[in-house]
Formats: sequence, structure tokens, C-alpha cells
Amino acid sequence: MAKKGDKKKENPAPVEMTVKLETAPFDPRFPNQNQTRYCYQSYVDFHRCQKKRGESYEPCNYFKKVFKSMCPNAWVEKWNDQIENGTFAGRI
Repeated sequence: MAKKGDKKKENPAPVEMTVKLETAPFDPRFPNQNQTRYCYQSYVDFHRCQKKRGESYEPCNYFKKVFKSMCPNAWVEKWNDQIENGTFAGRI
């Protein structure tokens, strides 16, 4: 029972959010179901692009989008650690 002077709490209107989910586009270099190489190559290409063009070069983000979509997070974290330690096997 509401008492005199009590204000009824109103719930704010729900906020609608739009999320656009995308995955990597088809790459004819990797036509098979196993996309492990596509993942790895996109990771290496991203870091090569940044090394050659600089971190602010926007087209490098294409490779980042692909490897973020295709690669398991554990692999990316492991590769990032290896790059920091100088033990990454790929040529960047």
C-alpha cells in the first residue's frame, strides 16, 4: 500500500541495441572446410601490414577482422605472447 508522498518508481523504456555480426568473407586461397591456415595467415598478414605501413593504416584492419573472427582467442593470446617474447615462429 502506497503512502501519501511516496513516489512510484517507473522503469525507463528498454533500450534497443543493434549488433551487426559478420564473419570473414570467402578467400579462394583457402577453399577447404579447415580454416586453420586462413586464421594463421590473416594473423601474420595483419602484423606484417602494421609493421610495413604503421599502426594507423586502416586497410590492415581487414586482416584483424578476419583473424578475430576465424581464430580461437586462446591461439591469438598465445601468438601475442610469443611475439612479445620474440619466440613467434612466423615471419613478420
